[in-house]
Amino acid sequence: MNDLTKTIDLYLSAWNETQPTRRAELISQVWATDGRLIDPPHAAQGHTGINDMMGALHTQFPGHRFRRASGIDSHHDQVRFAWELVGPNGAVAVAGMDVGELSADGRLRRITGFFGPLPELTKA
Repeated sequence: MNDLTKTIDLYLSAWNETQPTRRAELISQVWATDGRLIDPPHAAQGHTGINDMMGALHTQFPGHRFRRASGIDSHHDQVRFAWELVGPNGAVAVAGMDVGELSADGRLRRITGFFGPLPELTKA
């Protein structure tokens, strides 16, 4: 497993962690201190804000877990990958893609999440 794969998989593990202290440890491993996490319903900055945002997910989707649904595509300091949020019954509740930027030390500087498939192309 390369460093980028480890970083992304630990990022998803942080989302899955229900214990705030353990989640904070994972966040500090993979996020730059000024990291920014942006999803359609919320945005957070810094380790504490990211931890709080991830914790809120467990209230909204108890028992759900993220899993990576694609390989990891990257170039320069940019990264993208697909994910699924899976319920306790195995059904996919939400799927999407994250696009991010890495800091010089390889930790996450910014992740922007997109939910669902890309919109259909409209013809003019």
